[in-house]
Amino acid sequence: MSPAKKDIEAGRGPIAPPRHIAIIMDGNGRWAKSRGLPRSAGHSAGAEAFRTIANYCKAIGVKWLTVYAFSTENWKRSADEISWIMSLLEKYLLESIEKMERDGMRLVIYGDESALSPRLRSLMDRARDVAEHVEGFTANVCVNYGGRAEILRAAKRYAEDYVNHSAPELTEESFSGYMYTAGLPEPELLIRTGGEKRISNFLLWQLAYTEMYFTDTLWPDFGPAELDKAIEFFNGRQRRFGAAE
Repeated sequence: MSPAKKDIEAGRGPIAPPRHIAIIMDGNGRWAKSRGLPRSAGHSAGAEAFRTIANYCKAIGVKWLTVYAFSTENWKRSADEISWIMSLLEKYLLESIEKMERDGMRLVIYGDESALSPRLRSLMDRARDVAEHVEGFTANVCVNYGGRAEILRAAKRYAEDYVNHSAPELTEESFSGYMYTAGLPEPELLIRTGGEKRISNFLLWQLAYTEMYFTDTLWPDFGPAELDKAIEFFNGRQRRFGAAE
């Protein structure tokens, strides 16, 4: 049992968990390869890891979890692998539509929906409708998402409002309102699993002052105890936002 889990059962939570955690879920393919399994098995295991971590975040008091599920660059992968990833997303959306209100856990999808299947877009619309009536923990899943594309989209939306004389004065705060994450606090902690140390076009606008935690643990092996380590790292940081010590 992880230290934070023991605290929860004793009526305590881990010290100051971040309100908003972002995760680059990396390592599904390598996890499968190391076990002589197809990549699809790695993605299935990764989906279960996401379910576990989302429930754990809710239990310890995290308010928002934003994960990188499928990037704009991931279309370069094989058609079979893409099909499997999308089928897992459909499955998770169906489950969430049924359970969101009961569990008090909102699921929101961010990204460019235009390249996704009609069925998947329909499920995303249904999930969005249900989420509007649910309060509590929110899991944001980024699908066909790229940080640069998001900034371009926001700039185009602002320009349209400007032409229509409905744009607010351009400030960092007002421009943030044109992002997918409008209205959310920026992530306080970014976790990347799998050993790589880069952000790979993820939340480029939002990560300006986010603490970053990198681990060699592959995503399917990333459980509550690993998240506790990341939170412990976060709690040991001095967040000065550019100010002197």
